[in-house]
Amino acid sequence: MQTYIVQRGDTLYGISRQFGVSINSIKQANNILSNFISPGQVLKIPTEETSIIYIVKKGDSLYSIAKKYNTTVDELIRINNLKTTNLQIGQQLRIPVEENTQNYIIYTVKSGDNLYSIARKYDTTVDEIKKLNNLSSNLLSINQQLKIPTQKQDEPVENYGTYTVKSGDNLYAIARKYNITVDELKTINNLKSDLLSIGQVLKVPIETNNNEPTMEACYGTGYVEPSYVTYTVKSGDNLYSIARKFDTSVANLIMLNDLSSTNLSIGQVLKIREEK
Repeated sequence: MQTYIVQRGDTLYGISRQFGVSINSIKQANNILSNFISPGQVLKIPTEETSIIYIVKKGDSLYSIAKKYNTTVDELIRINNLKTTNLQIGQQLRIPVEENTQNYIIYTVKSGDNLYSIARKYDTTVDEIKKLNNLSSNLLSINQQLKIPTQKQDEPVENYGTYTVKSGDNLYAIARKYNITVDELKTINNLKSDLLSIGQVLKVPIETNNNEPTMEACYGTGYVEPSYVTYTVKSGDNLYSIARKFDTSVANLIMLNDLSSTNLSIGQVLKIREEK
């Protein structure tokens, strides 16, 4: 996986052609729901793209095939080097699929199959199959290829406690308090947005052991953490724009705030530099 900083005038289509991967692969790698990107945004670029073979049947069109496999007509044209949108029965098309970084297998739908029978066969659920394949209905087509999860992502064995949201709280601050990521906190609580309500009760992990060295052990007796100039993230912000605003670098911001990714949350408080 490599990274790319979006330049003025860039589009997802242009970036996908530049790196030879599909738009969907880039969107999934960066958890992007729309085609909108902004200058300075840091994108993860998958370094490998795989494909499956589809044999054109009567009544097929590039649009219907793209819709069936959750891709675009432009991607099909690109990956197959097509000069026209006309198709012939029996023609073989490569269908782009994202890099296999998850635990799943590919299953080809047969006559008589339904999501319930497939889910039972592979010891999973209908919802998990629909989520993994971005399905909005339970309808299947013969020869449709589905990704089937092969390993359930169970919650950790440790117990969970609760946290009651107070005035001024945000997901980032709570996640840091319990040494987890915002995404993990949202997953644990089935949250669909970053909005919180005062009095809302969240499930948070309880540490079973704490082998981390204390600050005193790391820095010596009498160490006092310095004060920092801070910045509260607003809508539209990204690390690149914040770094430029304060004449620093993205790398410094990542290091100073111990960030594990370049994703930011509205209301997140970033350390910029030590106060003089």
